[in-house]
Amino acid sequence: MGGVPVFRQIADIVRIRIRSGEYPAGAVLPSGVSFGQEFGVSRTTIYRALMILSGEGLIEVIPSKGRVVTGGIPVLSYQYLRIIRDLTRQIRQGELCVGTRLPSEANLRRRYGVGRNTVRRALAVLEEDGWVWGSQGARRTVRRSL
Repeated sequence: MGGVPVFRQIADIVRIRIRSGEYPAGAVLPSGVSFGQEFGVSRTTIYRALMILSGEGLIEVIPSKGRVVTGGIPVLSYQYLRIIRDLTRQIRQGELCVGTRLPSEANLRRRYGVGRNTVRRALAVLEEDGWVWGSQGARRTVRRSL
């Protein structure tokens, strides 16, 4: 691959591994240090290669987890976004009508398998966007629908 920068060569190799299933969707990639040792290059070179793959939508950085293979399928990095997406879908489809109370924070935590702060963050965004009204400690109610 004469003339092709090393970080691009590494991106090509990792891309092939993703497409071949060696790194399937949902898999956490090896660390930058591990890749650096494998390819005999610095972490900076590895990070440049991984940025290419991230830009292509093949991998995504998930806090406290690492670089996760998406395989080109968009995923929500943060659990609170999953909650927002699901609740707004229910509101749009009429499963949750205007005036309907949302499930409690405890029920949402159990349903989505997340912590209290994650649920509260999702509810705060829904309130800011005008989907629901209420406050922490009070039952929130659907405010609008599309």
